[in-house]
Amino acid sequence: MNEFTALANRLADEAGEIIRTYFRAGFDVESKADHSPVTIADRAVEERLRAIIERERPEDGIYGEEFGIKDSQSGLTWVLDPIDGTKSFVIGRPTFGTLIALCEEDVPVLGVIDQAVLGERWIGVKGEQTTFNDQPVKTRSCQSLGQACAASTTPAMFEGLKAAGGAPVYEQFETAFKMMAWGGDCYMYGLLASGFMDIAVEANLSPYDFAALVPVVEGAGGHMRDWEGQPLTLASDGKTAAVGDGTLLDEILGILS
Repeated sequence: MNEFTALANRLADEAGEIIRTYFRAGFDVESKADHSPVTIADRAVEERLRAIIERERPEDGIYGEEFGIKDSQSGLTWVLDPIDGTKSFVIGRPTFGTLIALCEEDVPVLGVIDQAVLGERWIGVKGEQTTFNDQPVKTRSCQSLGQACAASTTPAMFEGLKAAGGAPVYEQFETAFKMMAWGGDCYMYGLLASGFMDIAVEANLSPYDFAALVPVVEGAGGHMRDWEGQPLTLASDGKTAAVGDGTLLDEILGILS
């Protein structure tokens, strides 16, 4: 995987150069068809990364948030989210990140979470230890939900979803965990991999939102699954649960079942 990891690092470097140019600078914000925001930086980053991949790995597929899907001829697909957390980027909050994943068929085998403004980068490779700025990291031990620090992007993504006991899912989170923090985008998965929090639960994600997170979390000793407990692939439905300590997985899935 060394060749692919080197390319992923180069892609993250290129993305960071563009992002730092626009961060906390004046730029227009548009709304896409789903009402989510997009900026010139999102599009410029993805255009740059796609151009590099198409030049150096022309048979590989590309699955990007802004410019869609190029089918793979090699069985490998690069999955790109140029700025995960565009709202945070727009307001100048550095919890956004660039997500770069490589999937073999539809299974994530390499992932990068890059926070270009803070100079922080997590890299996960299947079968290897996750690193943070080239140093190995691992998740922390947490034996019960009541002792867990958890996070998610927004309660709105769980609207209408009921927990096993019948209460709204987001309300169940507030009572089941020691601490529930809202907001954080992809950055919270890096924090989970580094042992600063224990659980991240999301819904309504797209593959470019979660593919890079899987190798990072699992390479640090954690687990990341869909709400049925199945491994995540490009075909998954976007309901995800990540835990740093595997003993929590059945408990959190029990709430979500």
